[in-house]
Amino acid sequence: MRVFSLALLALLGLAQAAQAQDDVIVPKQKKNLTILPVPVLFSQKETGVGYGLGVLLSGRLGQDSATRPSNMRAQYWTTQKKQSLYQFAHTIYSPGEKYFLSGEISYYDNLFFYYGIGNDTKQTNESVLANKLLIVNQRVQKAVIPFLFAGLQYRYTKTTDNKPDNNKTNGDGANYFFDSDNGRLDERQRQNTTIVGLGPELTYDTRDVALAAHTGSLLDATVMFNRPGIGSDYNFTRFQLDARHFQPIRSNNTILALQFVGQFHAGDVPFRELAGIGATLGGSLYNGANLMRGVYEQRFRDRQMMTFQAELRQHVFWRIDAAAFGSAGQVGYNLSDFSFAATKTAGGLGARFTLLQRDRVNVRFDYAFGSSPGFYFAIGEAF
Repeated sequence: MRVFSLALLALLGLAQAAQAQDDVIVPKQKKNLTILPVPVLFSQKETGVGYGLGVLLSGRLGQDSATRPSNMRAQYWTTQKKQSLYQFAHTIYSPGEKYFLSGEISYYDNLFFYYGIGNDTKQTNESVLANKLLIVNQRVQKAVIPFLFAGLQYRYTKTTDNKPDNNKTNGDGANYFFDSDNGRLDERQRQNTTIVGLGPELTYDTRDVALAAHTGSLLDATVMFNRPGIGSDYNFTRFQLDARHFQPIRSNNTILALQFVGQFHAGDVPFRELAGIGATLGGSLYNGANLMRGVYEQRFRDRQMMTFQAELRQHVFWRIDAAAFGSAGQVGYNLSDFSFAATKTAGGLGARFTLLQRDRVNVRFDYAFGSSPGFYFAIGEAF
């Protein structure tokens, strides 16, 4: 269960500071950028209580009011079991939106549950895996026509020091990752692994505000070629489609948000790079991947994945909003393995607190029901 009380008190104070900045009127020069510290506080079964601090920079670049707000954020957290994260992430629209830049650099000293590969892995497989993970993911795109961007994505991941947590094994005393899962997990995948990919990306984006859209759509299509010739230990291709739509219902006080994500692989894919469903856990600071809140991160993973989620967002009063959400999805070795009966579902309720009104920067508190019910705390909407 995630811990909210201390974080909420701190965020209320930050909101007042942000409001003061919003209300300042400078006749000749308008303030476009705001810097806010953001506390990180969470708790989960495998790591214990986690705590840290993030810094958020949000605002428009230049004086063009038609350019959508950009953001950059950095965070650090640690946990009772000495796990940690260092992260820098950004979403940048250049003046006039001639360029769109996004990506992250993250380093995890990780501790997570591993259940195996497939859509029907058993809860009794649960074993704790520790490792270190470096992610460098960068996208550079140029506007082709208004709202349509084309460019390249580069992704580098390095996994090292895979080892079991001796205090947590599955029911028969073995660690499933190291001792039992030999059907889809070979010995090479248990060693240090480097994955390097490069490929084209096409993005159509008409959202009014990327962080908390009221109107518009997003269609993002990428192909990633992970090849030994550019430094990858494995040879595979990833195809991904992310489609979103945001629709006011009668007014901007009620927003219907919809998202479909499909990720498909061909070639030799290691377990760490398989498509997975389950929301990001571990104190994500800002707009983390939240596919199926209520399902543990990568609880189900395989070569192919499709998931859909819908959320109804309702303004209540002042800076307070409410939300209800639901999702469905599944994974499989081949698309022909998918069936209606095998679909996983999750859903829940949440509250929103507007930290920075100018750029619609929200603090998100969610409780989700699913195979792993629990609380989620993050800055920014789930999608």
